[in-house]
Amino acid sequence: MNSKAQVMLVDDHAMLRHGMAMLINMEPDLEVCAEVGDGNEALALLKGTDKVDIVLLDVTLKTSSGFEVIKYMHALQPALPVLFVSMHDETVYAERALRAGASGYVMKQEPGEVLLTAIREVLKGNVYLSKEMNAKLLNRMVAGHPEHEQLINSLTPSEFEVLHLIGSGHSSKEIATLLNRSIKTIETHRFNIRTKLNLKNGADLIRYATRWFSEEPIDQVYR
Repeated sequence: MNSKAQVMLVDDHAMLRHGMAMLINMEPDLEVCAEVGDGNEALALLKGTDKVDIVLLDVTLKTSSGFEVIKYMHALQPALPVLFVSMHDETVYAERALRAGASGYVMKQEPGEVLLTAIREVLKGNVYLSKEMNAKLLNRMVAGHPEHEQLINSLTPSEFEVLHLIGSGHSSKEIATLLNRSIKTIETHRFNIRTKLNLKNGADLIRYATRWFSEEPIDQVYR
């Protein structure tokens, strides 16, 4: 009987995925049981097995969002722990990941020891975030921005991702390239974001996105 915890890796960057697999497989208590580059592949595997103990999932996949994939994973196996491992800034995405049902969030820039610690914490039933992110969440809970939080939470995962990239200074063309989507799709997302956030025009959208992701006072957007 295999006493090692079985880890599934879901990441569309093959070299990074293989690197994580090598790191994990060197540990006496962990073993990679599957490596896939696409959400649909991961879901197909999960339909046929209950032997996976934890999933390491990227936020952005070529054909889907990790936030959509985790929803379907939990529909198949509600108790399955999922740890997001991503290039995206933890301060932007971690809270949303937890709301989506993840048990933790680790940035790919972190040392391997951090990833291993996160895996083991999640396997124990705990939530893993960096100390900095834990402090940030506590501060946000104390300060509170309920109206704006509610508006942001109304965005779909794809819309949130587009909003983040707008706030990072990217044009629609650049966002389409980064997300492997058409410009028409990105423009549709921009329109839907403006509608949901009650923004008048594209300039207001850019101001909102920039202030939200830089943590400047968001109220100023409406003045």
